[in-house]
Amino acid sequence: MNIDINQQLAIIKRGTDELLIEAELVEKLKKNKPLRIKAGFDPTAPDLHLGHTVLINKLRQFQELGHHVLFLIGDFTGMIGDPTGKSTTRPPLTSEQVQENAKSYAAQVFKILKPEQTEVVFNSKWLNELGAAGMLRLAASHTVARMLERDDFTKRYKSNQPIAIHEFLYPLLQGYDSVALNADVELGGTDQKFNLLMGRELQKQAGQSQQCVLTMPLLEGLDGVNKMSKSLGNYIGIAEAPEVIFAKIMSISDELMWRYIELLSFESLETMAKWKADVAAGANPRDIKVRFAQEIVTRFHSLEDAEKALLDFQTRSKGGIPDDVPEIKITIDTDNIGVAQLLKLAGLVSSTSEAFRAIEQGGIKLDGEKVTDKALMLNKGLTVTAQVGKRKFANVTIL
Repeated sequence: MNIDINQQLAIIKRGTDELLIEAELVEKLKKNKPLRIKAGFDPTAPDLHLGHTVLINKLRQFQELGHHVLFLIGDFTGMIGDPTGKSTTRPPLTSEQVQENAKSYAAQVFKILKPEQTEVVFNSKWLNELGAAGMLRLAASHTVARMLERDDFTKRYKSNQPIAIHEFLYPLLQGYDSVALNADVELGGTDQKFNLLMGRELQKQAGQSQQCVLTMPLLEGLDGVNKMSKSLGNYIGIAEAPEVIFAKIMSISDELMWRYIELLSFESLETMAKWKADVAAGANPRDIKVRFAQEIVTRFHSLEDAEKALLDFQTRSKGGIPDDVPEIKITIDTDNIGVAQLLKLAGLVSSTSEAFRAIEQGGIKLDGEKVTDKALMLNKGLTVTAQVGKRKFANVTIL
């Protein structure tokens, strides 16, 4: 907390989209006491992905400055479903789904946040107590016209898409969370601005000091187009296996790589500027991507896992044999078996005809040697490392 306010602001604003209102935040910082920093997550899926960590990384930066994080799990609002950015009404989750996903969130978030400066809170605690009378008072605080100012509601209304009444309640409930927690700052994606400002308005009505709002850019998924989302399959989950995280990062385009580094890397701005200068001078962007992939895998697993993931990626890229090859045993009634039948029984191809085509195309290897003879026979008792394409491997024992 002894850091100069201007330095704190520089750290807080790094990589953000908008800060509302900066002068108010300065006044809060001048009090030289830990601020209450809120960010909410609806447990709509069991795993957090890198898109979520854009916000969580910023929360960690607030902790480094000495502030207190309120990691809010929307177990109550998750049963409504956030309508933000949706063209149709989202199906509500069951209480059981919400609780299961919430447990997973709580376990994963401490891969980034400091437990001693984090308070995990569930909004069912105060929203269940709000009751019908409280809900009616909350609903009376805003008009339908005000709600229709939201871009997604406006689009749906103009295109005659249905808007359920309970969806109007979502931003009100999110705003009420800020009242219940007496938040000083709330973080959210750029698509959450309406909901975040709702918190300011409800705090004002409650006689509280209004929270400042910090919006963060939305991270594009692996497709480079849509917001990272598990439902779209364009995500990198932080609980995924190290080699999966590494390979997915290596699959993003060189252009998108800079976006990921800007929003997710903990490297200094000076280091990032040097990387860009090196690439402009002719360095291979793939080398930068490797360093970034190792940083992310280390963060969510370990340095050892990151090094193994790199070796695994290099091995697969070169068509080599990785260390984690599954062991398969097949049983035959004769003394030998054809290579195509072996591949089928091992589950590496769906049919012998697929195996024959792969042999013709040069896509089959046994013990690292390319197979060219479709009539090749293998004797009972042998164990061979079979490879189909670049990614399918198995150590096959013939019994």
